[in-house]
Amino acid sequence: MQFTYPIKLTRDRKDGGYVVSCRDIPEAITQGDTIEHAMADAEGALQAAIEGRMEDGLDIPPPSRPKRGERMATTPITTALKAAVYVSMREQGVSKSELARRMRVHEKEARRMLDPHQQTKVPTLERALAVLGRRAAIAVS
Repeated sequence: MQFTYPIKLTRDRKDGGYVVSCRDIPEAITQGDTIEHAMADAEGALQAAIEGRMEDGLDIPPPSRPKRGERMATTPITTALKAAVYVSMREQGVSKSELARRMRVHEKEARRMLDPHQQTKVPTLERALAVLGRRAAIAVS
C-alpha cells in the first residue's frame, strides 16, 4: 500500500499561482504561488485529508494511476505508516483494543498511536504493522 497520490496543478489565471487538486482524495485541495510551493502545499493537504479520514473513521482510497500531466505527491513517512496501520486494521476488522492486546500494550497507547495529533515513533508503528502481518518498506525517488 502506498500513500503517494496523483495531483493536478491548474494555473489560476485570475489570482496567479496554481490550484492543486487530487481526484482520489477530493478534500485535498490547496494552492501555491509557484509550482514548488504548490507541490509542498499538496503534500500538506494530503496529510490533513488522510488524517481527517482516520479521525472520522472513513476509508482511505488507494492511489490511482497518474493521468497525463499529473504529478505525484506523497505524505510524510509517519502519516503513511499510521495510515497503513489504520487501513490494515479496517481490512482485518481489528479494533484498537485487539491491536493493543496483540502488541501487549495498554489500549490507551494503541489509541494514541493512531491519533494524528500525537507523535508516534516509527518502531512502534512498524511493530503494529508486524502484528497485523504487514511490513514497511521505504522507497526513495
